[in-house]
Amino acid sequence: MFKMARNGLSVVSGWFLKPAKPILYDRQLVWIAIALMITGLVMVTSASIPVATRLTGIPFFFALRHAFFLACSLVIAAIVMQVPLAKWEKYSVPMLLTSILLLIVVLVIGRSVNGAARWIPLGVFNLQPAEVAKLSLFVFLAGYLVRKNKEVRGSVTGFLKPLAVLGIMGFLLLQQPDLGSFVVMFVGTIGMLFLAGARLWQFLVMIGVALGGITMLIVFEPYRLRRVTSFLNPWQDPYGSGYQLTQSLMAFGRGDWFGQGLGNSIQKLAYLPEAHTDFVFAVLAEELGLIGVIVVLTLLFALVFKAIIIGRKCLEDGLLFGGYLATGFGIWFAFQTLVNVGAAAGIVPTKGLTLPLISYGGSSLFIMAAAVAILIRIDFEQRVAAKFSSEQPADVDDEALDNMEVAVEQGSLGLQSLATAEHSQLEQDKKHSNDKE
Repeated sequence: MFKMARNGLSVVSGWFLKPAKPILYDRQLVWIAIALMITGLVMVTSASIPVATRLTGIPFFFALRHAFFLACSLVIAAIVMQVPLAKWEKYSVPMLLTSILLLIVVLVIGRSVNGAARWIPLGVFNLQPAEVAKLSLFVFLAGYLVRKNKEVRGSVTGFLKPLAVLGIMGFLLLQQPDLGSFVVMFVGTIGMLFLAGARLWQFLVMIGVALGGITMLIVFEPYRLRRVTSFLNPWQDPYGSGYQLTQSLMAFGRGDWFGQGLGNSIQKLAYLPEAHTDFVFAVLAEELGLIGVIVVLTLLFALVFKAIIIGRKCLEDGLLFGGYLATGFGIWFAFQTLVNVGAAAGIVPTKGLTLPLISYGGSSLFIMAAAVAILIRIDFEQRVAAKFSSEQPADVDDEALDNMEVAVEQGSLGLQSLATAEHSQLEQDKKHSNDKE
């Protein structure tokens, strides 16, 4: 008994003290994603109990749905990780066309919530085409930048073509209306084009045009103008246009250093609208305090940092598609986190974007999980390429070595056959010349 306990203790201590064997995927990235998903499940459960009780009479209605979405997202991630990057690059254009078709369909049969028709009802859950469009656009842009890299660097047309695609998708998004998703896609597109080496003056012109267009969209749309004015001074109308933001700021103020304790939020009790979706971060701040906010933001920052580092490694190794796509995902995660947290904290106007891997919502969770899975696949293929390009044959997999030996053997047989054929041809030519003489 004592011997078994000692062996168990040595195994546990070895797991903590001994370095792990080299592997072909980023375990830290996996654990970061899982930690964010678990945090999201806990906070959605806590924030949704009052609204679920009021609307359905079942306190854990939204929590159970989110748990179901989470399980489905893990299945989706497991499937997506098996797809090689070459397949994503090959089918990037059909994916883009499919997402554009979904954006058109949602305008026809979409379900309207709070005045916005952004969801296609599918029975079990409501599909939000804007989330699919984000993933499709970044995959398309990565493939485009690989195919047309010289054109993007050297001509204006190469810079304008992806912006034309973005303009079509943006027009459809604004019909829903969904300005927040369009802004995320615009920032991601500009970031990827800048990374590909487009000229600086093109960016300055495009940013100026974008700022002017967004300003016009805000000024000529009353509800957007109310959001901006309430963002600038929410306390001017705390029971009207500034109600949601003032309640969110109260949640942050009540959080203090260590929070009120998990489940002890007051603002979620019918005071803060959308507490389990767009403003789940405010409930997190109230219940877990500044320390909890720092931990969650650190996890999100680590996710973005991992994406940028993976993208840089791929670009250094010449894996351009994976490099552009990983960097695009990093920009996407970072900007969407900035908008969601900034809206809850009163730093930016409310835009209705989810917090990656945390907020309630099937479409967002599915697409974010798929994006993280693609990121893991990009890192895997980069590690495999680096491993086989190294000069350490001991690191090469045995099966790969067998395949290489078979290929070499087949190549040697082919060379021998070629040499034999050339030798016989020379003999025939020599014999033919002797007959002539």
